[in-house]
Amino acid sequence: MSAESVRAWLAEHAPDLRLIEVEDSTATVETAARTLGVEPGRIAKTLAVRAGDHLFLLVARGDARLDNRKCKDELGARPRMLGPEETFAVTGHPVGGVCPFGLKTPLPVYLDVSLQAFDVVYPAGGSLNTSVEVPTQRLFELVGDRWVDLCRLPGEAGGV
Repeated sequence: MSAESVRAWLAEHAPDLRLIEVEDSTATVETAARTLGVEPGRIAKTLAVRAGDHLFLLVARGDARLDNRKCKDELGARPRMLGPEETFAVTGHPVGGVCPFGLKTPLPVYLDVSLQAFDVVYPAGGSLNTSVEVPTQRLFELVGDRWVDLCRLPGEAGGV
């Protein structure tokens, strides 16, 4: 069902992009990177986050970590990732398939600046075995509300 909402959304808003369906799991950054044959940073993970009363989706590179301090400085509150049930309720996508396309509920979508290191990234496609190959700037043009700096990369101090 969820991949179907993404397929319908892509057909309407970005018919040139295709939903990549594979037999293996793409539910984690590691499995998606291995299955798609790309480095983990190119996997554009989508997190459902609440900071105070603010609920939003954050799309970040796969090897980045949400940083409490950066989020508090930017949004005025400590971030809390939603649990699987609440994530599914607001996005219509299961954890492991959450993406910024075909959402059940309109939500602000922030893209972390960590994604800008790549010309092409691979967000999930609404299910545990789907992805979408999309140029990073096009992803922002399609779904992004704003660029934010809420994450840390491997080796940087901080993180959750």
